[in-house]
Amino acid sequence: MKFVDEAFIDVAAGDGGNGCVSFRHEKYKEFGGPNGGDGGRGGHVFALADPNLNTLVDFRYSRRHEAKRGEHGMGSDMFGAAGADVTLKMPVGTIISDADTGEVLYELLNPGEVTMIAKGGDGGFGNMRFKSAINRAPRQKTPGWPGEKKNLKLELKVLADVGLLGMPNAGKSTFIAAVSNARPKIADYPFTTLHPNLGVVRVGPEQSFVVADIPGLIEGASEGAGLGHQFLRHLQRTRLLLHVVDLAPFDDSVDPVAQAKAIVGELKKYDAQLYDKPRWLVLNKLDMVPAEERAARVKDFARRFKWNGPVFEISALTREGCEPLVQAIYQHVHAQQQALQAPVEVDPRFADGETQA
Repeated sequence: MKFVDEAFIDVAAGDGGNGCVSFRHEKYKEFGGPNGGDGGRGGHVFALADPNLNTLVDFRYSRRHEAKRGEHGMGSDMFGAAGADVTLKMPVGTIISDADTGEVLYELLNPGEVTMIAKGGDGGFGNMRFKSAINRAPRQKTPGWPGEKKNLKLELKVLADVGLLGMPNAGKSTFIAAVSNARPKIADYPFTTLHPNLGVVRVGPEQSFVVADIPGLIEGASEGAGLGHQFLRHLQRTRLLLHVVDLAPFDDSVDPVAQAKAIVGELKKYDAQLYDKPRWLVLNKLDMVPAEERAARVKDFARRFKWNGPVFEISALTREGCEPLVQAIYQHVHAQQQALQAPVEVDPRFADGETQA
């Protein structure tokens, strides 16, 4: 399936039905009175967060979505039926914004979450609504209200606890295949990953976290170079970033330190908040470095890169060092989850339900 993380759609809720002007016509009852019913409301348009979807490709080829209008009111006190609603299934993590102004309107963050994105118009009043002691034969009615019409932009940001970033061919896909159930395409050439891959890493019973493999970045990615710039948004919701570095590049003229600094620079240019996220350094492909040279090469890299944060040495191919890294990641993610669930301290002034003036 082709991965699409951005789409534009037009949605139109149904118009309300018109009210009806009608009077009772029965034998021997000359003045039967008004009995015109109200029109039915127009159908709403809903968005449903479906955990079984992972792309917006369906909306790339189907842009117009309309709900049915409400039926008109009828005589004999009959109201019009409401128009049928329309429910659009979208992946969890979809952001719905106004295509013209860019204003974010809704976010689908929880599986099964339902949000009304276009409200149907209310039905008009029939003449029975206008009956009174001084107006016993009203001939007034009102038309139905129009339904909402919107031009929307859909943007998908994958929901993952951990995001992988690094240069093409740094070994990110090999790492996610080694520690999770994801099976991304792996090859010995750059830009093998063409769209984000999600993998669930199971640490133990009911202990897991989600890793997102993002296409490799190159210098100038924040301005649109390469493939990764299209998917940097998917890192914005992660709790932790793993900066994967190829410590043993095939080309001897390639400097891993320069590549790592370029990635950090692109991250800062793209989004300062993304740059400030917790970030760990993962030095990969140690299986290609002689055992007696590993310690010196790692120390030299950390010194030249001027890195004081956590450093992990692994070989994603042989899975050496992956288990300690996975355990550390889970402890970090679990601690952040617990912090978010901690009870909020209530100001004593409002503990008894008082409100601030």
